[in-house]
Amino acid sequence: MDLFHIIAEEKIKQAIKDGELDRLPGMGKPLKLDDLSSIPEELRMAYRIMKNAGYTEEETDLRKELMTIEDLIKKCDNEDEKQSLQKQLNEKLLRFNRLMSKRGVQTNSAMFKEYERKLTNNFKK
Repeated sequence: MDLFHIIAEEKIKQAIKDGELDRLPGMGKPLKLDDLSSIPEELRMAYRIMKNAGYTEEETDLRKELMTIEDLIKKCDNEDEKQSLQKQLNEKLLRFNRLMSKRGVQTNSAMFKEYERKLTNNFKK
């Protein structure tokens, strides 16, 4: 053990002795461990860091869908199909930005803010 582990262990033992850990949430209950078996071992640390930072699978899936739709729009030649894809993209962007704003993450997209303002105005009518 290195010096930091020894110091940490001593602090934990002292906190237990002083009763500082007696009223923590979940005291005496089993830990809820994440099942990371479906994630490749080399990506588990990155996944845990992202999850602890507030990123979820829903957000990651939405980002993938946004990128896919944007790629389809770039390669689409049919105007009707392009408009349909743009509508899907706008809906996904709205959903993504609402998800992010719930978490307190501000979106800097002026295009989204303008779109959101128009939608809000339409709903008020």
